[in-house]
Amino acid sequence: MAGLIDQDTVNRILDAADIVDVVSDFVKLKRRGVNYIGLCPFHNDRTPSFSVSPSKGLCKCFSCGKGGSSVGFLMELEQMSYVEALRYLAKKYNIEIKERELTDAEREAKNNRESMLAINQFALEQFEHNLTQETDGQTIGLPYFRERGISDAAIKRFHLGYALDRRDALLNAAVQHGYNEKYLIETGLCIKNDRDQVYDRFKGRVIYPIFSISGKVVAFGGRTLRSDKTVAKYVNSPESAIYSKSHELYGLYQAKQSIVKKNKCILVEGYMDVISMSQSGIENVVASSGTALTDGQIRLIHRFTENVTVIYDSDAAGIKASLRGIDMLLAEGMKIKVLLLPDGEDPDSFAQSHTTAEVEQYIADNETDFIRFKTRILLEGVENDPIKRSEVITDIVKSISVIPDSITRTVYIGECSRILNIDETVLRLEVDKATARQRENYKYNEQISQTTPAQQMTPAQTAGTNNRPQSTIESTAKSRRLLESCERELLKYALKYGTVTLCEAVDADGNSTPMTVLEYIAEELSADGIVWTNSIHKEAFDTAMQLYRESWPNDRQKHIETTQSRRDEMWNNGMSEIQSTAIDMADIKKQEIALKEKCDNFTADEIDRFANDYLNIRMASSPNAEIRQLTVDLVSERHQLSKVHTKYTHIETERDKLIDLVPKAVASVKDAHLAIMLKLENEALARLDTTAPDYIENLAAIMKNIDNYTRLRMQLARNLGERVIVPRR
Repeated sequence: MAGLIDQDTVNRILDAADIVDVVSDFVKLKRRGVNYIGLCPFHNDRTPSFSVSPSKGLCKCFSCGKGGSSVGFLMELEQMSYVEALRYLAKKYNIEIKERELTDAEREAKNNRESMLAINQFALEQFEHNLTQETDGQTIGLPYFRERGISDAAIKRFHLGYALDRRDALLNAAVQHGYNEKYLIETGLCIKNDRDQVYDRFKGRVIYPIFSISGKVVAFGGRTLRSDKTVAKYVNSPESAIYSKSHELYGLYQAKQSIVKKNKCILVEGYMDVISMSQSGIENVVASSGTALTDGQIRLIHRFTENVTVIYDSDAAGIKASLRGIDMLLAEGMKIKVLLLPDGEDPDSFAQSHTTAEVEQYIADNETDFIRFKTRILLEGVENDPIKRSEVITDIVKSISVIPDSITRTVYIGECSRILNIDETVLRLEVDKATARQRENYKYNEQISQTTPAQQMTPAQTAGTNNRPQSTIESTAKSRRLLESCERELLKYALKYGTVTLCEAVDADGNSTPMTVLEYIAEELSADGIVWTNSIHKEAFDTAMQLYRESWPNDRQKHIETTQSRRDEMWNNGMSEIQSTAIDMADIKKQEIALKEKCDNFTADEIDRFANDYLNIRMASSPNAEIRQLTVDLVSERHQLSKVHTKYTHIETERDKLIDLVPKAVASVKDAHLAIMLKLENEALARLDTTAPDYIENLAAIMKNIDNYTRLRMQLARNLGERVIVPRR
């Protein structure tokens, strides 16, 4: 059985991949200074905004924000999995794939997963066969799809099928073909009752297979064709090791290329909505399959586009119930349009009764901004009721407040002010309050415990956290935003220069030890009990530290050996040329000195470049999409000085100033933590009950904390850089 790609092979692939060479296969690039530019392949780019940095091995569009390393670029553009992208690059650069042996736990998990996927694939083929080859399928299942107007092409595209109306038809077929009953039950294809009897879950239903983004069959939906009201209309696969309904969208596998091409995703509700829309030529359509939209599904859409059009039928009650999904989309930073279909229509019927051009034109003419849509829907029938109208305005304000981008929020505030005829200043104040309240309440207790892991909050601190004055809520929320910004700045240095030597750490005996940027940051934060409060920041830093501890020493040594080999080759070739061209011994000596300097500079530059780019490339090539994007965002630079500007004079770069920048960034994070703790103590002080029997005790504890935090902030500002460090020049 195949194992996992060996880490040494992964490293060879990442080191061999030339970002300019890889991107050039898909984008026409032109050189500009030390970088290359071209039209972005991820959006409709009219002027070149896609930059490729050969020195960093990264690309990024400074308009839409997409890009990454060679691996990340391929995953984003071609919707490849992490392993698929690595294999693509290995083939491109003629690198032999070596795989490591799996551990027993990995092998068992892989076996179970592969067995479940295999049995789902078998079931898919059985259901498809039943629909077109078995009598029951031809006389019961197929006529249903025909009556719904579904063509043979659409049936094939979505792999629609039929489950025979027999208790154990699939069970018997699977067992006869050697499949284990255990996996039939674990996938939910079969059910075992209390009497240990096993039977087919989907018997007598037409089948809608659900595919993962990579095209694997992970689940099924089945619709009954009976008119019996006691029978559930739809039955779906239960969650399993291969299927999580909150992380799958029906039709995404078929729609993903069209979504990327059109830079828009159309979101509908049901299976037939997707199939009919796709059949009519509108292929960038997915469905949440009748369930409430989840964060996982939204992030899945966001991988392909930030533009979403949500289509509703004319059922006002259903629309109001599902408006929460719009708020979730907005909170993820998506750009939302909403489309209301004519009375009596749903996406399925509308697509069936109109041509492709008519559907596209209707969408273009009628999709509207969510503010206009939500206002119109919620204000129906309450225009003359001040209390109801106030509630509607509060609801809309809440929607605007979840939008992460401040400019977009401002635009929506202006639009809402105009539509509702309310002073914009009033709306802005309410939105700011709602935004602060949400940020304050978001995992409040968890963040506090992370901020001061070695301390316990006093009773005065914990009392009344849900009843704090609005001013203190906004103040604390502002401090948290500052802390997150400081963490992001510190993480930037960790990811850009983590393996670069920053300084010499000097102990009490005067012994010095080289310390890298990563080591310095980790030691400084650990010394004061500081942890990362943003979860993705923490995961990125932990991943970088793991690479540094487990992979960096071996990878660095291999690179040094390779570089030394190249240096020896350069030296030998140079000496051969000197011996054949030198005039006399003095000339030989002169050329040897110049050659040695050239070889030494080459060696130093190569080793330094490897250290500088090591984390950049590996973090931007992470299997984790959030870490990949975060790395690209932090380490990419829109502009770089060309060699023309640096040829005759030395211009101090960010790296040259690391010995000042990194300690300051660490100090900023510490100060932001202290600022939050001070605000929390002042809040607790304001809430103290002077009549409580433990008032004096709590007051003393709070005042002591305030004094400590104030003193620490003053010391931090006064003694920045107090630890004995000697910069490496």
